[in-house]
Amino acid sequence: MLDEVDLEILRILQGDCRVTVKEVARRLGKPVTTVYSRLKKLEGEGYVKGYKAILDAGRLGYSTTAFVFVSFSYEAAGKRLDQREVARVIASFPEVQEVHIVTGDWDMLLKVRVRGVEELGRFIVDKLRRVEGVVKTLTSVSLDCVKEDTSLPI
Repeated sequence: MLDEVDLEILRILQGDCRVTVKEVARRLGKPVTTVYSRLKKLEGEGYVKGYKAILDAGRLGYSTTAFVFVSFSYEAAGKRLDQREVARVIASFPEVQEVHIVTGDWDMLLKVRVRGVEELGRFIVDKLRRVEGVVKTLTSVSLDCVKEDTSLPI
């Protein structure tokens, strides 16, 4: 069970994962050794999955974000397919940032980042629709992003 100190450590890391353990300890008014051991425990228990830089996709040329709904078939070429395995195949494409298995009329929802609509078209026609088990897709291109955040409200 996490206590308030653990949650505060996680809040601080969400804001800036490059902050030093010494600085976290200073903000919390706790000894460095205490914060260090709590952080290692949080990492070991899987509360912290990793540390990454958040890159500006637009500045790097990835100006097009699309959300793609995917319809999946359990039967293809006379064999039974596993939806999670198909999702893993789709997740391996570098254009795909997220793959969600969802409820409703569609089976999966993808977040895709590419350099433009032409590249998006090539991805969908030449890669995604060729994945065994993918039956149909519906694509929505993002016109503007008002909020994009990986933080959790802890």
